[in-house]
Amino acid sequence: MKNTALIFALITVLAGPSQAAGCYADYKAKQDNPLRLHYGVAQISECSQSTAKAELAARLASQGWTLLNIVSVFDESGLAERKQSAGPNYLRF
Repeated sequence: MKNTALIFALITVLAGPSQAAGCYADYKAKQDNPLRLHYGVAQISECSQSTAKAELAARLASQGWTLLNIVSVFDESGLAERKQSAGPNYLRF
């Protein structure tokens, strides 16, 4: 019985980070010639401004966009309120 409890505790600890709530960032980006701006929401690997900036700058650049700024970093609870504002750029990048 002790072994079963120990194994369950170990699995719970090891599985915890992989099942953690998602991290998201909302951002502003641009394209030049002609100037185009967009606001979007994207999933990121860690809930930090620096991670969001690095990940999104690369993703956006691969599609011809330049990251202007990270507006905020948040968890799943902030997704619904931003969905309409992001429109087609909701979880696009």
